[in-house]
Order: sequence, then structure tokens, then C-alpha cells
Amino acid sequence: MSEQVKIDIPPQEGRGFWIAKGQTFRVIDPEGQQVADLWAISMGTGEIDWLSTSQTRDITERLFPAPGESFYSVKARPLLTLMQDNSPCPHDMLFPACNPGLYERAGLPGHPNCRDNMLGALRKADISLPIVPDPVNFFQCSEPQVDGKLEVLASNNPPGGNVVLLAETDLYVVVTACSVDFHPTNGGHCTGIQIVIG
Repeated sequence: MSEQVKIDIPPQEGRGFWIAKGQTFRVIDPEGQQVADLWAISMGTGEIDWLSTSQTRDITERLFPAPGESFYSVKARPLLTLMQDNSPCPHDMLFPACNPGLYERAGLPGHPNCRDNMLGALRKADISLPIVPDPVNFFQCSEPQVDGKLEVLASNNPPGGNVVLLAETDLYVVVTACSVDFHPTNGGHCTGIQIVIG
């Protein structure tokens, strides 16, 4: 049995890691109420492919996959399967990563953000994408309202709330601990995320 690998992601930062086909990993919110943004990139077919939230919604016909369902790529290939959802959160696949523009509009230029953290993790792996894809926002509470409004509420994820994902192909995965601290998204303050592989 292979030894587990743990990756600690500090508040308002991101980390990337390689995961092999058939491996599982757990995304854990140790302190609770912390959103984790996730991206997945595949290069195993000789051409780059990446997780697409819109393809996933289209193929699953859901706002978010249920346990046993997959997250799909731009080329409609399954990349990750949600094996366990040990969180009461609805999660999110509608919002982009927090980015410099968001913080500039809030009067916070230069604020740490998930977009830049994701791009930094890609650079460390010498990977470039033609776009910045929208992430999977685990533990985020932002379900569409009856009147069509979208509002991000404070995460209701408890300490230790987690999800388990299975890699359907070899992947480079990036996870960020969401940087939003001026809005209730992360309970008003940012904490870390932990990844456990294996």
C-alpha cells in the first residue's frame, strides 16, 4: 500500500501536484468555511486538455456532479470522478476564480487572488493554457436564487469537511485556498486547505 502524501495550502495561496490515473485524493477544509478552487489539466494524449465546468454541467445535466459522477474536460473527456462528498455545501461551478479585477472593484488593488495563484502553480510546472478556465469551487455556497440572482453566502462547511476525487487519467491539479476576505464567502476570514493523496 502506497504512503499518503499531504500537501498543506496556506491561506490565500495555491499549490499544484501531479496525480496518476487511478489515484484518489482528498480536498480537506481543516478549520471550516474555507472555499477551495480546483483546476485539472491533462496532457496524456499528446495534446493539452483541461477541466471545463460548462462541459461538466452539460454532460451531467446538473449544476454540480453527484457522488459517482465525473468532471469533464473541454474535449468532453472524464478527468475526475467525485467519489465522496463529506460536506453539506452545494459547491459551485458558476463563478470564476477571484481575480485582480474583483479586488480592484472592491478598492483592494494588489490583493492575493486565486487566478494569479493558479497561474503561478502552472508556471512552476512549465504549463501554459490559452485561457484561465473557471474553477470548481468546492465548499462554496452560491446556489442560484428563485429570482435568478446569484449571491455568494458564507460557506457552511464544518471543520474537516472534505471531498474525495478519483483521477480518470494522469493530471496536473491546482488547488487554491480562496483569498476572499472582504465578503462572507470564507466566513469573513481565510484559512488553509489540505490535500491528501492516496
